Amino acid sequence: METNEILREQIFEIIKNQLRDNDPPETKITYDRLILNGFNDFQTRQMIGQCLAVELFDVMKNGKPYNNERYIKNLLALPKEPFE
Repeated sequence: METNEILREQIFEIIKNQLRDNDPPETKITYDRLILNGFNDFQTRQMIGQCLAVELFDVMKNGKPYNNERYIKNLLALPKEPFE
């Protein structure tokens, strides 16, 4: 399995947990909104995953703390890509 596939699976697992636990609730709100707007499950999880990847990158690459406020802001802006 390629690294990108492994990373995507891990990010999708985090999203699955967020949806299950409703934490943060904005993940489920965003998921439902995107589905209602015609995106399929994979597309929706991929977009949410982009928001999550921004945060993970900042934590791993720059040693910064996870920014939940920015994550939620990026979720609510979807389908606009999160590149803040």
